Amino acid sequence: MIARIGFLGPARTLRKWLAQPTLIPCSALSQSDSSIFSCLQPLRLRRQASLERLRRRLDQSTASSTWFRLNNDQISVIPISPMRIERTGTGMQTNHSDVTARPATLRLGVFLFGFAVALLALVIPGYAKEVLRIPYAIDIGTFDPDNGFEIDGISAINNVYEGLVEYAPGSTQIVGLLAKRWEISGDGLSYTFHLQDGVKFHDGTALTAQAVVGSLERRRDSGLVLSYMLGNVADISAPNDATVAIRLKHPQPSILHLLASAWGPKVISPQALNEHDKSDKATNWLGEHAVGTGPFKLAEFKRGEGYVLERNADYWGKRPYFDRIEIPVVPDIGQQILQLKAGELDVVPTNFPFAQLSHLPAELEVTAAPSMIQYALFIKPGSPLDNPEIRRAVLSAINPSIWVKDVFGPYAELSKSVYQNLMLDPTDPIEFPNDIDAAKAAIARLGEVNLVIGLHSTKATYARISDRLIVQLALIGVKATAHVLPPGAAFALKGDPNAPDALLTISSPDAAHPENQVRAFFTKDAPLNFYGRSLPEADAIVDVAGTKTDIAERNALYERAGHLYVEAGHVIPLVDVEDVVVHAKGLTDLGLRPAFPPGNIDFATVRWAR
Repeated sequence: MIARIGFLGPARTLRKWLAQPTLIPCSALSQSDSSIFSCLQPLRLRRQASLERLRRRLDQSTASSTWFRLNNDQISVIPISPMRIERTGTGMQTNHSDVTARPATLRLGVFLFGFAVALLALVIPGYAKEVLRIPYAIDIGTFDPDNGFEIDGISAINNVYEGLVEYAPGSTQIVGLLAKRWEISGDGLSYTFHLQDGVKFHDGTALTAQAVVGSLERRRDSGLVLSYMLGNVADISAPNDATVAIRLKHPQPSILHLLASAWGPKVISPQALNEHDKSDKATNWLGEHAVGTGPFKLAEFKRGEGYVLERNADYWGKRPYFDRIEIPVVPDIGQQILQLKAGELDVVPTNFPFAQLSHLPAELEVTAAPSMIQYALFIKPGSPLDNPEIRRAVLSAINPSIWVKDVFGPYAELSKSVYQNLMLDPTDPIEFPNDIDAAKAAIARLGEVNLVIGLHSTKATYARISDRLIVQLALIGVKATAHVLPPGAAFALKGDPNAPDALLTISSPDAAHPENQVRAFFTKDAPLNFYGRSLPEADAIVDVAGTKTDIAERNALYERAGHLYVEAGHVIPLVDVEDVVVHAKGLTDLGLRPAFPPGNIDFATVRWAR
């Protein structure tokens, strides 16, 4: 098992000696320093936390047949029988045919290893840069925080740029970021933000209220991909250098959630915007460059290959644990898993097969956190499911309580409404009928029923769910098939006579307010109203709910609207799934946020446990 160690200072000297592979007997190690490494089994070395584990293992070790291979900054612990060590002009070589080591050569090995151990002991308290290696399955389209709906890449963007507010890790509570506090006017139209002191952009420019105004106006006025988020903003001003005032066109209690969203407005260096504006609001330059205020700087941008972030030494907030974040682009989940097991990656942030989570290698572990990942079936108008009797029979057959554990193990729960359970806990949760005999009788009476299910993605979870649905539907006499839609096809289903009868997809909003969920998926003009369905009665209730500041009152209205969408056969909510990250043992404080895309680790908080 390979362990990567970096050194400061004396490392240069050590590496000259380690230029060629060297084998050192474990017994010699024990005589030199029994407090550094273990000789029991191959074990990946993972910084100081693993050093402690290895020390404890060595205390229990009696093995004398384990050897260490050292080559530059890699160490392998290898269980082999003793072998001959020969000194050559290029380094030490081994001869498996001779089990007797020459005493002089062995003494040389003992001396050199003792020297290496001594150097290790000197540098461990302040050893090399801490590096986190995390893959992206989807390449970054643009690093411009205003002009792209990045999924994997949003974790990098949000660690380079910052907004006024953010969601606290692990919750939907909104806390200050670049704004240390704020006030809301009694009429709900004016928001006043007071900025943090001493904040600087990566180019050394000081953060001012004018800089914030410029970034927010760029987001609102430039017709960019994410401009819609500030569509209700009438005016943005800077009463002074440390205060930003936002005035809305009409009350919008969800505005703070939009500001805290993973894709919410970020503040860009005004100097960078001015220097690189080629009549395009600097969108071309910002696609591959970045100047924010965040805890990390964008150090390398190699499209299709990978990205590197480096710690911002002048960051105004708490210093991150990691000095460097290496982000290779690895589209294939199988390759990600192999690299994680080989110690070439520290994390597989998303899409690790649920079926494999129960038998991970000892050196890996799972971090699971609440999320807003909801799997749902959106129903095509004119499909057999428009018939209430057929729909009820189908609901009996596909009841998620039958299959949720088989697909997700302990990492999912039944959805209670069209809103994620974490977003809104309904007083009257939706319930699936469970009378299979009645469902069989209804289908037998109504005649042959065929259903086609479209899958939004090739990800394995979609296939596992659809397989269960097809089997369950067959039990009541419904013939169902499923196929994966071509990329982008799910967004072109409106009015398509050949569209599948139902679309299996994830309905996750851009922020944690119920307004963001319903306006994204269910109202008439919602951008992700996949089949273009309309229910004016429910939409009218949503219009009223969106103006309410009392949480209980607003939630009752949103819940009522949600029931109407379900009862009309527009959607069938299925299960809410946790955010599941698989990583090397000892990685902690991942900073996962429920309203963010899955696997979006906060590089400012993540660390190795001590």
